[in-house]
Amino acid sequence: MLQDYYELAEEPFGVTPDPRFLYLGTEHREALASLAYGTESNRGFLALIAKPGMGKTSLLYQYLEDLRGRARTAFVFRTDCDSHDFIRHVLIDLGIDVTGKDLPAMHEALNQVLAAEMRAGKRFVLVIDEAQNLEEKVLESIRLLSNFETPWMKLMQIVIAGQPALAEKLSQPSMTQLRQRISLVIRVAPLNRKEINAYIDHRLWVAGCKNSALFTAGARSVIVKHSEGIPRKINNICFNAMSLACALKRKTIEPATVLEVIADLDLDSLLEKPSAATKAREEGSIQVTSTPERPTERKRKWVQDFAPRLVVGGALVLGVVTGVNRREVGAVNTAGQIESEMVQKVPAPSRIPTNLKVTETANEQEPGSIRIVPGQTLYHISVENLGRYDPQILEQIRTLNPWLNDPGHIRAGQKILLPPGAFSAAWAQAPILQNNLSFPLEVGKE
Repeated sequence: MLQDYYELAEEPFGVTPDPRFLYLGTEHREALASLAYGTESNRGFLALIAKPGMGKTSLLYQYLEDLRGRARTAFVFRTDCDSHDFIRHVLIDLGIDVTGKDLPAMHEALNQVLAAEMRAGKRFVLVIDEAQNLEEKVLESIRLLSNFETPWMKLMQIVIAGQPALAEKLSQPSMTQLRQRISLVIRVAPLNRKEINAYIDHRLWVAGCKNSALFTAGARSVIVKHSEGIPRKINNICFNAMSLACALKRKTIEPATVLEVIADLDLDSLLEKPSAATKAREEGSIQVTSTPERPTERKRKWVQDFAPRLVVGGALVLGVVTGVNRREVGAVNTAGQIESEMVQKVPAPSRIPTNLKVTETANEQEPGSIRIVPGQTLYHISVENLGRYDPQILEQIRTLNPWLNDPGHIRAGQKILLPPGAFSAAWAQAPILQNNLSFPLEVGKE
């Protein structure tokens, strides 16, 4: 469906290391040239080290393709094995039957292959991917393979490629002999902004995309910021952004679409952070048996417990300032309700003194940021954090969050900026002191 909608010949941001989609940035070109130079110079051991997702495997495939016809090669990527299985994997890749062979027999079979290639005037290159997973005993066995040599040349060139954990493993004192045999350590750095744009254009072109502006400039800027220049991250973001835009029937991909898929890919938003009560319970200091309250339950509790007290407090203050006799205020029963005679004595909002102070419950200097949790709506967020939800508040929220095109469509995991100040002195004029001091019904709205 994705290919038909965008008129593509194939998927542009696939997960397989297809050499046709390989884009060589400056660092990747230098790495490939170093691999070729080390092999031509007969240096023995080479190491390729880069972060996950940087395209190491794609580089190795291109390196092996460049050696086609000039060298016999073996490629091993299953590195969760012992020394016996490792040699077995090498021989299987060479097409040699290993049935019933023990370790010495397999070494002899490998030696015969090396001698045959030398007589044919060809090199033998062994490439090991994901080498950071190899145990030290297996690495030592690989070092011993370099002893296949003549007085004038190495019979085997070995390339070990892996993540930074490989460098940590090689730096161990027990790995001194192997580390000293490594002639070149080749690194691959992330793509820069210019290369990220060229990378996206290259993969779209190979896939047959006719719309050069499929990703807008703003969308590309977001990808640059969040991908960190790592090709695998770029692929994931671009694929999901295209999928979402296709579902929404959009021919171009805007920044809001990219931000939405980045929020969906953020696994941190799915992790439940333990509350203070949970931590204390785990430490054995207190015991909590109640279940967490849902947002709607917290609002009802706030209305039932806090609102009547606020009304009573406001009424008492007003009574003192305006000369209302305290005895006329009336008693408050256990349910927190105020008797009707008190309500009749409260002055109208127009008579509220100008010097009445209302405690502010939020910082009014700068906006706040919260992360949306499952089940929340913009209405719930506004009422819980700002005390109200009206067109003015909605306009302020949309100004702070330009990506919020549809207030009725927000997703769990997204971050949203809220206007500064949960309450202000002007709140004293709100309906909480009007309509016979009844709390506005919207607060408890589901």
